[in-house]
Amino acid sequence: MEEKEIYKGLAGVPIDYTAISKVNAETNSLLYRGYPVQELAASKTFEEVAYLLWNGELPSESELTAFNERTRPLRKLDPRVAAAVDALPLDAHPMDVVRTAVSVIGSLDKDAWTLTENLSKAEALFAQIPAVVARDHRRRKGLEPVEPSSHLNYAEDFLWQTFGEEPEAAVADAFRVSLILYAEHSFNASTFTGRVIASTLSDIYSAVTGAIGALKGPLHGGANEAVLHIFNEIGFGPGAKERVKVWLDNALATKRKIMGFGHRVYKSGDSRVPTMRDAMVKMIEHYGRADVLELYEALEEDFVSRKGIYPNLDYPAGPTYHLMGFETEEFTPIFVAARVTGWTAHIIEQVENNALIRPLSVYNGVPERHVL
Repeated sequence: MEEKEIYKGLAGVPIDYTAISKVNAETNSLLYRGYPVQELAASKTFEEVAYLLWNGELPSESELTAFNERTRPLRKLDPRVAAAVDALPLDAHPMDVVRTAVSVIGSLDKDAWTLTENLSKAEALFAQIPAVVARDHRRRKGLEPVEPSSHLNYAEDFLWQTFGEEPEAAVADAFRVSLILYAEHSFNASTFTGRVIASTLSDIYSAVTGAIGALKGPLHGGANEAVLHIFNEIGFGPGAKERVKVWLDNALATKRKIMGFGHRVYKSGDSRVPTMRDAMVKMIEHYGRADVLELYEALEEDFVSRKGIYPNLDYPAGPTYHLMGFETEEFTPIFVAARVTGWTAHIIEQVENNALIRPLSVYNGVPERHVL
């Protein structure tokens, strides 16, 4: 067998430059275009962060106004996209619905292959994905779809279309924070998938569809769903510490992977967790669900003490979405609505300075042989 050093999963292998984001090891901060994400989450709208990721700078007041005037009318789904969503089985996973909807949106764009207009296509996807997620939520419950609002911001309108009422300010703000924290994270699996597809000079919709497929996996975006499944297995209510111990004893004995903990980049704790945890606690207080915090803290404390592995962003995000009223299977589609900003920023960056991504492999199969 050919002897060469292999980097499974490309771990630790830089394959390109990016100006979009990085993890600053010195401050343990995730930076979007140089700005610590926790600072952006403290004061900026999701629209401002999307603009930053695409354009490199935060918008001025006039630029933000123009951005909103340009994107808010795009929120309404084309009837053919709506019909495609409605035609899918009610038991299809919501990620399958979002993936299919993006393909249909792309099929209706006569300029899909015009790579120089990728920014306008990114803005359209940004505007429409919440409508897809919300429509799917409502159809599963036998409810009529809610038309998007032109006066609500992105986070508020997402909640409005999903639940049919204008959200309370505290809820909309916690949701805004989560979207900003999920918006971008360098060359993660789904972003890399999008960049690989874009490197072939395929269209932006194909690249985003591929990224959605990568995000669906439980080792990537699906982890926030898995956190809620774990919480439901353990059970809410008094006595969380005792139930956690029994559950964790069994999970570790059977070598089960505990989702919501650990990260390829962060070894001493995901820098986004404190901000998301604060948002989660506000929702716990808002909804009067102290039992959620009891379970959250009990599992974190026990697992960290045993394994020395810390929570990632999915750990507080999952319970937060649960408290807001989203179904567990909708958590990753929410991730899509946030991360489409980062994906498309990377797709645009890839196309602007393109090189086909085509790594090598080392063959370890049967040596050359011949048909007799």
